[in-house]
Amino acid sequence: MTIREAALAGKKTGLFQSCADNESMNIEDLMAGVAEGVIAIPKNIHHDFDKVIGIGKGTSTKVNANIGSSREISSVEAELEKLRVAVKAGTDTVMDLSMGGDLDEVRRGILQDCPIPLGTVPIYQAVAETVEQQGKELVEVTVDHIFKTIEKQAIDGVDFMTIHCGITRHLQQRLLRQKRIMGVVSRGGSFLLEWMSHHKKENPLYEHFDDLLAILKEHEVTLSLGDGIRPGCLADATDRNQVQELIHLGELTERAWEAGVQVIIEGPGHMPMNQITANVLLQKQMCKGAPFYVLGPLVTDIAPGYDHITGAIGGAIAGAAGADYLCYVTPAEHLKLPDIDDVHEGVIASKIAAHAADIAKGLPGAMAKDNEMAVRRNRLDWKGQIEMSLDPDKASRFREEDLSDKGPTCSMCGPYCAIQVFNRSQHNLKKEFAHAGCGNDCR
Repeated sequence: MTIREAALAGKKTGLFQSCADNESMNIEDLMAGVAEGVIAIPKNIHHDFDKVIGIGKGTSTKVNANIGSSREISSVEAELEKLRVAVKAGTDTVMDLSMGGDLDEVRRGILQDCPIPLGTVPIYQAVAETVEQQGKELVEVTVDHIFKTIEKQAIDGVDFMTIHCGITRHLQQRLLRQKRIMGVVSRGGSFLLEWMSHHKKENPLYEHFDDLLAILKEHEVTLSLGDGIRPGCLADATDRNQVQELIHLGELTERAWEAGVQVIIEGPGHMPMNQITANVLLQKQMCKGAPFYVLGPLVTDIAPGYDHITGAIGGAIAGAAGADYLCYVTPAEHLKLPDIDDVHEGVIASKIAAHAADIAKGLPGAMAKDNEMAVRRNRLDWKGQIEMSLDPDKASRFREEDLSDKGPTCSMCGPYCAIQVFNRSQHNLKKEFAHAGCGNDCR
């Protein structure tokens, strides 16, 4: 019995209780959400970890960090260090997007040390092995190789997989009619489009969708339906190509649910701010409330080196509008393979966006830390403020660099600190009223 099937049957399990505790939810509400499909719990039966999380309606907005080697830079140790940095910074999940080196070794190394759900994009490995190990062209990857890679990664313990099932031959033809500036920027999407063009055949992940579901169900892998036609620039956002793929994803979602497989829907990566809310609403309608996983979205295309900021802006808007899951963007986006500093900055930026979204959603308890921070800030309790911050190490370092770190105020205001000035004024006012003899009755 899968997680979804257990929820539908009303069978309470230790996994549901653990997840409900972590999400501060009532177990009945959690199970109802899983049964309805509006909450997913990514947890492969072969991957043991402590923090079981829910993604979707009524849970906190989650953050994912992408790590992984490339053809040019490949080191298991480097990826494990990125994993540690991402987890310490507070990411909720990690995806291994490796395409260089020994891909099985990298993934298994990450899985062994990963205390949170891990995701992959299996077609990356199938294509990389075809090109790098077999010395063939990308289009020579076989359907059998793709599906054996999916099964191998499922057996290894991968908790969720991005699989681009919504691209079809019909959609491929549509791309010829509605031109884009950036075409297709999804690697997985581009791989499949070239394969389909070369072989003049249907997308095998769409054609053999039932076979895919059987593998995922057996190993309890959550299906993250990839948006292979997502816009790669603002000008391409919310076009017919993107929407048509979303319609396909909605149809596939229902088929996956019928098979007992949990689903997450991936969303756009580049989008003007004024289109984000409409896109979230469209996804929720087309996919019957399935958890929405947005890649940013980036709200401008002209900020290389700062795309963790453009992505966090879009993520906050999307989250407030109902998106459930934010894929981080790092300062290295569009420029290079992220290093550990980029990973850290990306996670923190997306955590800020996710937290801001939870406040906007009215998630119970979301503002508790903000209220406590305000109390400590008003007391000029520097140690307390650092403890409450999303990035205590950075806050502490800045405080230590401050010339007045031994005093009650910071170097920005010094003796002109507004908090101190206001508190003095209130103290003097109380003394004045006390001397006037009006006590608590003075207004």
